[in-house]
Amino acid sequence: MEITFDFYSTLCAMVFVLLLGTFIIKKSKFLQDYNIPEPVVGGIIVAIAIFIANRYAGFSFSFDGSLKDPLMLAFYASIGLSADFAAFKKGGKILFGFLFIVTGLLILQNLAGVGVALAMGENPLIGLLSGSITMSGGHGTGAAWAAEFIKEPYNYAPAMEIAMAAATFGLIAGGIIGGPVARYLVVRHNLVSKDKSGKDDTLFEEPERERLITANSFIESLALITICLLVGTELKKIVTFVTMPTFVWCLLVGAVLRNVLSATKIHTVFDREVSVIGNVSLSLFLAFALMTINLSQLISLALPMLTILVVQIIIMVLYSIFVTYRFCGKNYDAAVLSAGHCGFGLGATPTALVNMQTVTKHYGPSHMAFIVVPLVGAFFIDIINAFVISGMVSLPIFN
Repeated sequence: MEITFDFYSTLCAMVFVLLLGTFIIKKSKFLQDYNIPEPVVGGIIVAIAIFIANRYAGFSFSFDGSLKDPLMLAFYASIGLSADFAAFKKGGKILFGFLFIVTGLLILQNLAGVGVALAMGENPLIGLLSGSITMSGGHGTGAAWAAEFIKEPYNYAPAMEIAMAAATFGLIAGGIIGGPVARYLVVRHNLVSKDKSGKDDTLFEEPERERLITANSFIESLALITICLLVGTELKKIVTFVTMPTFVWCLLVGAVLRNVLSATKIHTVFDREVSVIGNVSLSLFLAFALMTINLSQLISLALPMLTILVVQIIIMVLYSIFVTYRFCGKNYDAAVLSAGHCGFGLGATPTALVNMQTVTKHYGPSHMAFIVVPLVGAFFIDIINAFVISGMVSLPIFN
């Protein structure tokens, strides 16, 4: 028996997934400690329920997917609109060095993932989806690229299931290994915090007065995002000599638009408001992506996926100790940066911040780390990752 959800019932289902995830997270300290997103929790539960209903009761479910792509594009447009290149000045030389190190890990994650997949006789796309797409990109980037790999010319049906599972695994792993890595570095090298500023390092910005979100300001921010979607989708059609997904074009248009407006002083982008629109779009998109995944396809790929993800954890630990720490100054700030890198190198920026907060509570403040990591993890990582992944998928083994 097939049950069909139209546009409105699908939207209600997406909101229900978010509310369910929010309710369960409030009841679970484990989910709170590891910053598992609401759509991930609610979506997985609903996906399991759908799987059981299909397997044992013969029910099949069909959802309206017309909102999926616009929501995904809106999220990446918001990332682009948050990319203030003038913010580079806040981080100084250490920011550029950290960006270089982060880029190196992105490439290494993809090479390792694809290499293990090929060695096990699997489709190299499972390695790419378990590489920087989900490890450094998280659920949003994973779902976006999975949507591309399901289509022509890849036709890789289990892409979404793999992406969501890998991103969730990485999110938990990133929260587990960050603290121990920093502790190892601090103890081994007798590191001591030299930051005597006395400021609360958990704060990235300390505005004296918070700007209010109003109807007019919301419309202005929404207008910027819709411009990104319009121009980005048109560029995808026009530019044929470069192969990049539509969401990458929307991200780049957002970044250009933000910095042109800033340089000409025509309009000041309301970062918090743009972020709210982007986060809501991402949550709804992930709710749809997760509640519609096919768990039966994921089960058959459990072994190769687990192997690749264990390799990724080992790489992250070794890279943060022998590369991130050494090239960021071999001091206490570098140790805290290493903990943060473990957070968003396997999971997400909130995980990175939690890792660093835990370390600094035990060993002392690191003002520089709390400037550099949010700047890199919030938007620059997504821009760099988009180019790295686009370069990888252009290789002959994926075509």
